[in-house]
Amino acid sequence: MDSMNSLVELAKSAIGFSYAPYSSFKVAAAVRADNDQVYTGVNVENASYGLTQCAERSAICSAIANGAKSITEVVIYTPTKHPTPPCGACRQVIQEFGANVKIRAVCDSELQLSWTMSDLLPNSFNQEQLNNA
Repeated sequence: MDSMNSLVELAKSAIGFSYAPYSSFKVAAAVRADNDQVYTGVNVENASYGLTQCAERSAICSAIANGAKSITEVVIYTPTKHPTPPCGACRQVIQEFGANVKIRAVCDSELQLSWTMSDLLPNSFNQEQLNNA
């Protein structure tokens, strides 16, 4: 099994922990960090929608909180018919911790989508802009 497939299985196994009482749109993610450890996350909704935490950011925060410095792969799983790409906020956070990250979105059908971070967020805002201010 390739490394991306193992992330798919871990993301799928985490979906039951998703907290989505308002939208009923469950999302789970798995990320591989630079230390080769894998971290999972789920979306955690809040009655104040702006405070909702996405699965991708949840997994990345877990990786960083456990000592990782960057990420190399991300899998996003939704129990839907069509795969779901990361939202804009997640794209920016993924970029922060891995400009060359491989991303795969999977669902309950055979459909899958794959990108690199530069595909999803070309010309991204990053530390370079801050250093050149």
